[in-house]
Amino acid sequence: MTPRTHPILLAWEFSAGVFCLWSRLEAVLGRGSPGSMAFSGKFETESEKNYDEFMQRLGLPSNAIEKGRNFKTITEVQQSGQDFVWSQLYPGGHSITNKLTVGKECDMETVGGKKFKATVRMEGGKVVVDSPHYHFTAEMVDGKLVEISTFGGVTYERVSKKLA
Repeated sequence: MTPRTHPILLAWEFSAGVFCLWSRLEAVLGRGSPGSMAFSGKFETESEKNYDEFMQRLGLPSNAIEKGRNFKTITEVQQSGQDFVWSQLYPGGHSITNKLTVGKECDMETVGGKKFKATVRMEGGKVVVDSPHYHFTAEMVDGKLVEISTFGGVTYERVSKKLA
């Protein structure tokens, strides 16, 4: 019997292959081990696209838009398997915390204070939130949190660097 055909080594190779495949699947679905959650961390805004038009579309007053224009929003994400706590701190101490569970309808709130219900899903490593008037995706790209929101036909992108 050669090492390549030994039953114990074949079983180990098979188990290692299944573990590797399972680990990749878990990473894509965002279900890695608790110590390696893809989204968990504290992030600070690094760049934004289409800020003014998006905030106007949300109905924020011009003075609030002006205050927030160069503010470094702090986003904190806590992920535990399929559950997320997504918090953002805005200018003037205003903060929003949304609790999300993949596959379930969740109550959410926008920075403009609009409340809505939407079902959260994972698609290719992205958190996706859809409602009739709002679309949101978040993904990790090169260690940065990339969030894209669309409301009323206006799209806003925020890229944030990881702080902790």
